[in-house]
Amino acid sequence: MSSDELADSIEHLLDAPGLANALEGDRFKQFLDQIPIAVAVSELHPVERVVYANLEFERLSGRLNTAVLGAGWDSLLGDAATGSLTLGQAIPRGRDHLGSFTIRHGDGQLNVDAWSNIIEDDDGQPAFRLVALVAGAEGKGSILDDLEARVREKDTQLLELQHRVKNNLQMITALIRIEARGVTDRSTGEGFDRLAGRIEALGLLYRALGGSLDGVVDLGIYLSEIASAVMRAHAMEGIHLDLQVDTWLVSLDVAMPVGLVVNELLTNALKHAFQGRPGGLISLHCTTDSRGGCQVVVADDGIGLPHGYTWPKPGKLSALIVKSLLQNAAAQMNVKSAPEQGMQVEITFDCADAA
Repeated sequence: MSSDELADSIEHLLDAPGLANALEGDRFKQFLDQIPIAVAVSELHPVERVVYANLEFERLSGRLNTAVLGAGWDSLLGDAATGSLTLGQAIPRGRDHLGSFTIRHGDGQLNVDAWSNIIEDDDGQPAFRLVALVAGAEGKGSILDDLEARVREKDTQLLELQHRVKNNLQMITALIRIEARGVTDRSTGEGFDRLAGRIEALGLLYRALGGSLDGVVDLGIYLSEIASAVMRAHAMEGIHLDLQVDTWLVSLDVAMPVGLVVNELLTNALKHAFQGRPGGLISLHCTTDSRGGCQVVVADDGIGLPHGYTWPKPGKLSALIVKSLLQNAAAQMNVKSAPEQGMQVEITFDCADAA
């Protein structure tokens, strides 16, 4: 019988209707003698004492029935995996799953999980206590304790990741709404083409997670994928990409705005930086240094920004994305551009702040 089946059997046994009456019958006790679960029962009144224990309980507890029957639970030995109570002390004080205990058997020891439940009589008064033991894996901690610890860890990670996904979905909603406000008949095509690029950048981000629950992304690989996607969508003959990236890990909250900023800059360069020119060079460098600093540089040798024009333009979506990046990574950004002299955006932050 598997551990899941054992747990189900224990639950079914503890919840069986009319169990108080059944425990007083010899036929039910004969049934308990045959099941592969260690079961013992105490009568609560006038003084709690063990009135029944099956052979499996005798085997797991390491105590002969002759020593257990008629006595209290304190005759049971067993050290708790966590906490100071022994098995005999924990039984009368707890309900449901009591925890894991190590019971010495001769020169060896056995790990068990223990359950306890109060059984009421027909008048709803506590009448019996039923205790069940299930053996764990030899030489290891309790299977249930290990599973519970792993579930708690995964639950924490999932909650953190769900919170981040929620925030990112809000960002996607903002992308759509802000872009939609500026849609006119003339700009519909380009506007939603740009929107598609931003959403694709977020899609690449989740793919970069690779099923991991820790919310960590290799920024160098992620930005390389963004550059490839943008070049596929908007590349023009004669325009070349100089790509140089280091492999280093950043949090999801940093990777998202960095990816969106890089997507924005590469798209802008491909669409506007080389108007009236036969071609040019775009560079994307994502590097770290020995002092723990991170640097992302996007540059082109195109026509540059018009005189008096700044990037990002206040009130535009790109400004919102940049603000998110500066806050999440404690980053600094420097923009250089002049007419006919190209444009360069340099983003710097500490690796520790991006982790």
